[in-house]
Amino acid sequence: AAEEPEELSLPSEEPRHDKSQTEAPASNASPARAVLGELRVSSISPSSVQLQWSVPKGPFDSFMLQYWDAQGQPQALPINGRSHSVTVPGLSPSHRYHFHLYGLQGRRKIDHVSTEAVTGTEEPEELPLPSEEQKHEKLQNETPPSDARPVRTVLGELRVSSVTPNSLGLQWSVPEGSFDSFMLQYRDAQGQPQALAIDGGSRSVTVPGLSPSRRYRFHLYGLRGRKKTDRVSIDIITEAPPLPTEELQDEKPETEAAASEATPAQAVLEELKVSSVTPSSVQLQWTVPKGSFDSFMLHYQDAQGQPQALPIDGGSRSVTVP
Repeated sequence: AAEEPEELSLPSEEPRHDKSQTEAPASNASPARAVLGELRVSSISPSSVQLQWSVPKGPFDSFMLQYWDAQGQPQALPINGRSHSVTVPGLSPSHRYHFHLYGLQGRRKIDHVSTEAVTGTEEPEELPLPSEEQKHEKLQNETPPSDARPVRTVLGELRVSSVTPNSLGLQWSVPEGSFDSFMLQYRDAQGQPQALAIDGGSRSVTVPGLSPSRRYRFHLYGLRGRKKTDRVSIDIITEAPPLPTEELQDEKPETEAAASEATPAQAVLEELKVSSVTPSSVQLQWTVPKGSFDSFMLHYQDAQGQPQALPIDGGSRSVTVP
């Protein structure tokens, strides 16, 4: 797909309405034209921004978020039409970003809203917390009035749900109380601090963009408002890179499938199809006409020829590769 940088520079409300009218001249013929509500920033970290919006009149089939990254390259993120929020990862600290959200019906852009946000500053001092003593000492200093709270919020153990050479799946529980949001912090392969803002209703997260065969230490913070009230940590080593040749990769599924003949019903994958394409992402869809799978694994080579692997939940039937 060709890049579309011209759609990112939308400085004023006038071009917005001009563009929408140009893109959807037949809207008068439809009984109800979909309308996007205000695009708002719900949370900010040094490397991510969470955005929210409403659809007062609609619906839309899908959304498209466009912005320029810190290197000035256009980025586009396709979003499911039922979603009303999105977390944009991989941003640079202390950088101003302009976000443009488009509402689509089919492949036609019907409406768009924009906003801007400045990412937070780096907080490296919170990452090296090696001992339980330091953890409890810091949390007591951060939340001295906890006795006044009628309900105490507690984070359960942070566990690994999946490991690949380039990503990790993490899970946790909240046995007591509730949190407004979570913050996952870690250092990347270059030693730079990274932070990922997570919605308070979530109990799992996938961390992409990691390096193979490397040890990472993750710190998950539970937040009430902007105050960090509890923290759990874990150390994990990513897997080694997958086998480089197609022949060896084809051999492995046959070996794994040999034992499946003993089961009464063998699960079957249907055709893998491309549902949408942007300059920097691809959305894929598939079906499972027979049986069920515990999980899926998507393998591909990136632009530099490096093998990439993306774990996917067994209940999913689509994925966006950013």
